[in-house]
Amino acid sequence: MIAGQTLVGSVTPPFRIKDLFQQLYFVANQSALIIIVCVSFAAMVTILEASFHMKLVVHNDAMVPGFASLLILRELGAVVSSLLLTSRVGAGLTAEVGTMKITEQIDALVMLGIDPIRFLVVPRFLACTLGGFVLSIIANLVCIYCAMLVSEFKLGYTSGSFLAAMTVFVHFRDLMFAGIKGACFGAVIPLISCHQGFRCKPGAEGVGLATTNSVVNSSIVIILLDFVLGWIFSYFY
Repeated sequence: MIAGQTLVGSVTPPFRIKDLFQQLYFVANQSALIIIVCVSFAAMVTILEASFHMKLVVHNDAMVPGFASLLILRELGAVVSSLLLTSRVGAGLTAEVGTMKITEQIDALVMLGIDPIRFLVVPRFLACTLGGFVLSIIANLVCIYCAMLVSEFKLGYTSGSFLAAMTVFVHFRDLMFAGIKGACFGAVIPLISCHQGFRCKPGAEGVGLATTNSVVNSSIVIILLDFVLGWIFSYFY
């Protein structure tokens, strides 16, 4: 119900451009630093662990740059950044909408003839979709850069050799697929978060429960959607 109304409202006027940019600032700009820091360390751990286990098994880590880059682009960057976005943005959206629900602000919007879906959900949906795409691309590029630095200073690879090994396994379409994943994951967050906010029960306990359910459900859906998208994209490799 809410998903269909949101999709229709996203492509039909009137468009709330000002609200869209406000939400985009909240989603993308204020989340960028947190995501970049977290995915950077995740990428560094990934390449170190890959090198350790490859040396342990085959006594050679020559393919580590390629394997690590492939893992980062196809899974790590998009999924980790989206889960972080869920924890920060999804919880905030649910708390905001849930508070409006229990204080009867949403009922006031309806009495004024304002569609709450178009007023509240649509700008957040568009902002999270676009923000998820941009943040996923940025996260993946930062991950690759951090992995290259670690491979240069810790594993003994030069930047050129890292990039040469990476291009054997990784192609530009992998980055685009990561962006598509980020956009799809981002679209899920406001739909679930606002849905939980609209169903929020009265009191502080109700807001807390709705926020918890929002983060948990969004995380589960993102993991399941990652499997589905990964299975679909496998036909293009």
